[in-house]
Amino acid sequence: MLHVTDLSFRHGERVLFDRASAAVSDGWKVGLVGRNGAGKSTLLKLIQRELEADGGDINLMGRTRIGSVPQDPPGGDITVLDAVLAADLERTALLAEAETCHDGLRLAEIHARLDEIGAAAAPARAASILNGLGFDTAAQGRPCGEFSGGWRMRVALAGTLFSDPDLLILDEPSNHLDLEAQLWLTEHLKRFRHTLVMVSHDRDLLNDVCDHIVHIDQQKLVAYTGNYDTFERTRAERLENDAAQQVKLAAQRKHMQAFVDRFRYKASKARQAQSRLKMIEKLGPVATVPIEERISFNFPAPEELASPIETLDEVTVGYADGPPVLRKLDLRLDMDDRIALLGQNGNGKSTFIRVLSNRLAPREGRIKRTPKLRIGYFSQDQEEELDYEGTPFDHMNRALGPGAGEAKVRAQLGRFGFSRERANLKVGVLSGGEKTRLLLALATRNAPHLLLLDEPTNHLDMDARASLIEAINDFEGAVVLVSHDTHLVKMVADQLWLVAGGAVRAFDGDIDDYQAKLLSERGNGKSAKGPKPKKEKAPTPAPAPVAAEKPKRGHLKRALEKSEKLISELTQKRVEIETKLADPSTYNGPPMLAAELQKEKVQLERELAHAEHEWLVAQEAYEAA
Repeated sequence: MLHVTDLSFRHGERVLFDRASAAVSDGWKVGLVGRNGAGKSTLLKLIQRELEADGGDINLMGRTRIGSVPQDPPGGDITVLDAVLAADLERTALLAEAETCHDGLRLAEIHARLDEIGAAAAPARAASILNGLGFDTAAQGRPCGEFSGGWRMRVALAGTLFSDPDLLILDEPSNHLDLEAQLWLTEHLKRFRHTLVMVSHDRDLLNDVCDHIVHIDQQKLVAYTGNYDTFERTRAERLENDAAQQVKLAAQRKHMQAFVDRFRYKASKARQAQSRLKMIEKLGPVATVPIEERISFNFPAPEELASPIETLDEVTVGYADGPPVLRKLDLRLDMDDRIALLGQNGNGKSTFIRVLSNRLAPREGRIKRTPKLRIGYFSQDQEEELDYEGTPFDHMNRALGPGAGEAKVRAQLGRFGFSRERANLKVGVLSGGEKTRLLLALATRNAPHLLLLDEPTNHLDMDARASLIEAINDFEGAVVLVSHDTHLVKMVADQLWLVAGGAVRAFDGDIDDYQAKLLSERGNGKSAKGPKPKKEKAPTPAPAPVAAEKPKRGHLKRALEKSEKLISELTQKRVEIETKLADPSTYNGPPMLAAELQKEKVQLERELAHAEHEWLVAQEAYEAA
């Protein structure tokens, strides 16, 4: 269906694609992956002819209808349902023509075609899609202009899905979606009958939907069969095989070069020496396996505080003169908590975060915080507050205050991957991922005891998300997290709190149980509530764990984290040794060097196996507690 042949494209001085080729067959569901700035969104624009390639061809089969989410979502007085129906251009045009047509034969053709494309069932199909994306019946009848930008982007997505194109192109479709809508989108895309090309940094979405992955790597397009996890395994194996092959070739080259150096000028061996020189030339230059440098995060460690560090007693909150958003909250936070908040958008997750951060005062009740408590707060909305003419260094220097010194400023920025060069660039030219990293650096500058993260993964690529997971798991304070990235929630959260019906209560189960619950509710006919849910009676919040349980669980968790840290350190050492073994220069030194590295690798693998066993024991004990 789609063929990319010898594609070349340059953005300014930067080459994004250099004779890149790939083919997508009809019915494939393709995940397009790569680092931030690799050219994923650019490739989508090239496919849609929004940009012109410098070289090569992009060909689509026949009269392929392409559907993608428009950058400008619908607004004004058109209702949500009508905006989605209007996305089917053929149906809209036929209905308009039928209103004015006086030719009986043509009118018959119009109605025959309308019947063929299922025009009569279109409103019900559009309503079903909108319901899945969070719009109840009342919301579907409201004008688009009454909704926020995020909700109007949902309308645009609904229209694109409703148009049912031959080639569906989606760029980060799970942005602006809560977990409920994201789960529905996953199921919808799994059932999609045509071809899908999707850019996403959501690992679970790529795993559940995609049957092929196209990786933008070194300005090329490399296709893999399978979902994202399969791609990662296959690519790792390929890189390992490439490295082993380079080691083998380097040893072969060294052996032949030694023969040439020894016998080049000896008459009886000259012919053999020349033969080996030709063989060395055929081997070509020493090729190196590309190793992508991954940016790591590192949250500064706070000093220990006694638990609880924050308690809420009969707290009720809301905005201005509006109705209460959350009522009668009785909750506590401890130093070792890892909490993820669940619930539909609009139910009060961000409001709860703002209450914990002291950015929103309670209307009723009392909040008690440990006097020395420092709170770090991250929200994607803070990006609007950044000075685009200032540099990351300027922002951090102001945040740390007078007397911080250049070394301290650069050290904090360095924790989040900002080199001296990147720290001195204007914020306006930074990528979305770099802005997110800057906001994380600012949020953690004073080594907070409590870290509040509201959608921290937006704009972060896969590697950056993996680094964020490691940083959260290594962090020695408490974390309260709001995220639609289910993989992040699975990897870092040990408690789930459900925000719904004006209450915040513990959810008994893991994220998979919660997803199963949502699917069951949809199967029973429960519809989405829409952007502004009706008032509900607040259910009684579940009591917080009793004080005697918390220290025991905290001790087990620290043992688990210690095992995880040891595994990480041993794995890193093994990677360093494997890198040295893959380097041809290793074999140009003393012969014993490579042998010693091999022995060290074997020993590390034994220690790693033991550490993984210890981790398994700690994990079972923690889960049992």
